[in-house]
Amino acid sequence: MGFTIGSSRGAKDIRSGSRRRGRTAECTVVAEYTGLWGWSVAPGARAANGGCSCGDADCAAPGAHPLPYAAEIPAGATLDEVSTAWARVPGATLLLPVGRSFDILDVAAPAGRRALVRLERMGLPPGPVSATPDGRCQFFVAPGAADDLPRLLYRMGWDDADLDLHCLGPGDHITAPPSDHAGLGPVSWLRPPSLDTATAPPEARLLLGTLAYICHRSAA
Repeated sequence: MGFTIGSSRGAKDIRSGSRRRGRTAECTVVAEYTGLWGWSVAPGARAANGGCSCGDADCAAPGAHPLPYAAEIPAGATLDEVSTAWARVPGATLLLPVGRSFDILDVAAPAGRRALVRLERMGLPPGPVSATPDGRCQFFVAPGAADDLPRLLYRMGWDDADLDLHCLGPGDHITAPPSDHAGLGPVSWLRPPSLDTATAPPEARLLLGTLAYICHRSAA
């Protein structure tokens, strides 16, 4: 096998091989986002030792923001291009810029999971949906939702309700599965993207009524 079990050289080879396999797997995931789903990926900071890998001792969002010195990997980047770019940011997390291919409807996880089941029973399949380790569900919807949210809530009669429902748009980033979010654990897919939903997520108005209703019921 090229090394003797128990030897220091063998242990070093194992660790090196594990790191290479980890980087290869990570690059494959990034390339799937850029090449298959058509999304850009921003290398993100990682929470470390109670702080943030960005080096700012007063960082307001440890492990949950883009690295200021790292270039974004654009949509359409190939595996070779991703591998070259990712080698410059070892240990980075995967962040997705919001407001281009999608906006995000963000709700508490219990409400989000109930709404997801209800939507699918109604024949309204959502787009991609992720779950974060801090107890949120993130529904991917068509861009423009952040600007339209107040108007949509008003038209649906939910504008005066105290809802734990937020919309992320241009300038925001979310942590992409399977990266760690803020040192709390990995983000996961409740409904992974597909070729249809990645490029054409549903309009927010199709999901918003159910999400608002479930959020209101959960608060009550």
